[in-house]
Amino acid sequence: MHKPYRTVDDLPSNISVFPLSGALLLPRGALPLNVFEPRYLEMVDNAICTHRLIGMIQPSEPEDQTLTPTLSQVGCLGRITSFKESEDNRYQITLTGICRFRVKEEIAADTPYRQVVPDYSSFAGDLVETEESDLPRERLMAALKNYLARRDLKADWQSVMNAPPEHLVNALAMLCPFEPAEKQALLEAPGWNERVATLVALLEMADARAFSGSLN
Repeated sequence: MHKPYRTVDDLPSNISVFPLSGALLLPRGALPLNVFEPRYLEMVDNAICTHRLIGMIQPSEPEDQTLTPTLSQVGCLGRITSFKESEDNRYQITLTGICRFRVKEEIAADTPYRQVVPDYSSFAGDLVETEESDLPRERLMAALKNYLARRDLKADWQSVMNAPPEHLVNALAMLCPFEPAEKQALLEAPGWNERVATLVALLEMADARAFSGSLN
């Protein structure tokens, strides 16, 4: 049985990382991934055989311009909580977010995937359940309805209204097609209130841009 992570001392001192632009993993969020590149298949194999932990992080420069793009300074450690191998030798996994980390240094490893030394100290609060009392649900719902309507997208509003606050905020932050820099801003928001404020602002700004564009 998996032992819960109670403090940052329970987390590994070096981790493999999966650089992926536009991918956002938040503490207690669930990120499905379709893994097919040989180097990342090997990374998953090694994680499964050890602590089942992988760091998700965004590159800070375009991935199509260099083999080893510079990494963002902040990522999120995730645990493999579901695993399935497809007939064409792909892995379908789900990572559940544990704790954010700051990249202290990259390790000169001989593995085909990259490894870093993480610093969790700024994000120890990620291991504690979030205080969810200050969710401005009505404002968030209004911004979300406008955001989806302008993109001709649908939502199960009953599920949205009944979702626990942290689950809802994590799901919207991770699933909405924000730009990579906006995803990074959501990740780096210091705490719950800042993440909610950032999410609402991004939804409202996207709606304002769409409205402005429709007038031109």
